[in-house]
Amino acid sequence: MEASLSQEKVPGEKRYHYNLSVNKLLELALSRGEGDLTASGALRVLTGKYTGRSPRDKFIVDEPSVREHIDWENNRPISKEHFEKIYKRVQDYIQKHEMFVFDGFAGADKKYCLPIRVYTEYAWQNLFVRQLLIAPAEDELRRHIPEFTIIGTPGLVTNPAIDGTNSEAYIIVSFEKKVILIGGTEYAGELKKSVFSVLNYLLPFRGVLPMHCSANVGKNNDTALFFGLSGTGKTTLSADPDRFLIGDDEHGWTEQGIFNFEGGCYAKCIGLTEEKEPQIWHAIKNGSVLENVVIDENTGVADYHNGKITENTRAAYPIEYIPGAVVPGLGGHPEVVVFLTADAFGVLPPVAKLSKAQAMYHFLSGYTSKLAGTERGITSPEATFSTCFGAPFLPLQPKVYADMLGEKIESHGSRVYLINTGWSGGPYGVGSRINLAYTRAIISAVLDGSIEKGSFKPDPVFNILVPQEVAGVPSGLLNPRDTWEDKHAFDCKALELAASFSENFKKFKDVSDSVRQSGPVNTCLS
Repeated sequence: MEASLSQEKVPGEKRYHYNLSVNKLLELALSRGEGDLTASGALRVLTGKYTGRSPRDKFIVDEPSVREHIDWENNRPISKEHFEKIYKRVQDYIQKHEMFVFDGFAGADKKYCLPIRVYTEYAWQNLFVRQLLIAPAEDELRRHIPEFTIIGTPGLVTNPAIDGTNSEAYIIVSFEKKVILIGGTEYAGELKKSVFSVLNYLLPFRGVLPMHCSANVGKNNDTALFFGLSGTGKTTLSADPDRFLIGDDEHGWTEQGIFNFEGGCYAKCIGLTEEKEPQIWHAIKNGSVLENVVIDENTGVADYHNGKITENTRAAYPIEYIPGAVVPGLGGHPEVVVFLTADAFGVLPPVAKLSKAQAMYHFLSGYTSKLAGTERGITSPEATFSTCFGAPFLPLQPKVYADMLGEKIESHGSRVYLINTGWSGGPYGVGSRINLAYTRAIISAVLDGSIEKGSFKPDPVFNILVPQEVAGVPSGLLNPRDTWEDKHAFDCKALELAASFSENFKKFKDVSDSVRQSGPVNTCLS
């Protein structure tokens, strides 16, 4: 059975639908009652109980060939015995149910791409992976041999008491079997992120830095990267009408440049408007998938401001739906690297320049706020540190990724900036989210280099260089303390966050003194 899953077609052609077209998958999803057609032509689906990722339900099989490489402090093990029993049930399950099969690739660079086969229980989920991964050309499909197989069975749940899982849901990666099992959850984000996790393990051994970032390129072939967790603006800020999108979420950095892991985008669309995000707005059309978006029952018009199902509403669409997108998704070495954070404390400046050591410090820290709905149980923003801006997807030790980033920044002279897309004038609940127009102006100044023409002053707490003026941005916004009415409250909150940085960084035992000393000064303000 194992060989048939990874290399051959499983018997029962009537139950197994192979590599169907976008239109056919859409037709089947509608006829099977899996979703509703919206006024824009996109398919709206509801994912039930799970409207976000479930990191506590993610496991790596404890296998001899990978055991010494996995960072077990950041990844949950599951025994081979438990895995084999679940795997057998999955195999039995898909033999008895109608399944949809997609053969494709992860990775736009042919030298490093990973051939994948994906089984899904729902037609809409197969449409999702077809749009998010890279579909092969006809000749590629004929000789396609998958190296990894993903099996998505939302209808098959586990029993934690006997299966070694955390709940009825599970995302289990076996690097020896080259299989990913995903069940008990309908949320499609688990499908795409499981692929990312696998690449995060495999690629560093080939000298490639995998990155949780978006990327675009300007008219002068100047590439930029945007790191950040969900909700910080990776997709929004990289979809720039004056630049060309390479990808919105996952990339690799090789000796030749960067490449997109995916063939589509997965945009968070709560509060989406045509005025603020026209490229994403117009990408939501026939062939796109909307997750958990409220729609008018009579007209099918989407209400992007309604978060009654979840704040984590999503739109999945092929990258070709973005005008001028770079296909295949390849770019040169980045001239600019941006770390995005949504600071719920409201004390980080909207933009700051980082040295190489500071870049490694903030990369390892990965500070942001988890936004409502991104993960199960998150109902309001929470300050968090996610190593390398993607801890849930990193199988290896953090130092592996940080060292590779530092080497590449130094080798290629990339300029690095920390940009706060979070709150100003007070913490969450008191202050307000930084205006998107101001963030875009900051991004423009960073990309065209004009930000370097002005003067910078060090932040007295966070030890980073803050510009004193940026075209199109009120000068009073650049120093966050100036935006607070209660200066004492700001000082306390800034020191509180600085202390959190320092406490979090204690877990990194094997970093250089220069990196360790690049964090907040954590001293009293005058």
